[in-house]
Amino acid sequence: MASNTQGIQQLLAAEKKAADKVGEARKRKARRLKQAKDEATEEIEKYRAERERTFKEFEAKHVGSREGVSNKIDADTRVRIDEMNRALNTQKEPVIQDVLSFVYAIKTEVHKNYRQ
Repeated sequence: MASNTQGIQQLLAAEKKAADKVGEARKRKARRLKQAKDEATEEIEKYRAERERTFKEFEAKHVGSREGVSNKIDADTRVRIDEMNRALNTQKEPVIQDVLSFVYAIKTEVHKNYRQ
């Protein structure tokens, strides 16, 4: 009977030792996964930064800076507004005269549906 108890104690000790080893293995696996994730994140950030730099260079080379584009749009807008103001000033009098001539040219006639 004492040997049975001793055998059971050995089995329990072996089971505890195996559980500890499995626990340690899980911890190592979790550390490795976290380390791999951190390395992948770092690599992604490096790649993103490099692609962003490449894009900025391309944009500066082909499009120009955003301020330059904004200034160009403002200049184009000013030119168009000036053109519209010139057109308004040159066409204003003739249009006013045409409208007034239509208003003053009143033809008095009886409506075709009027019955006496």
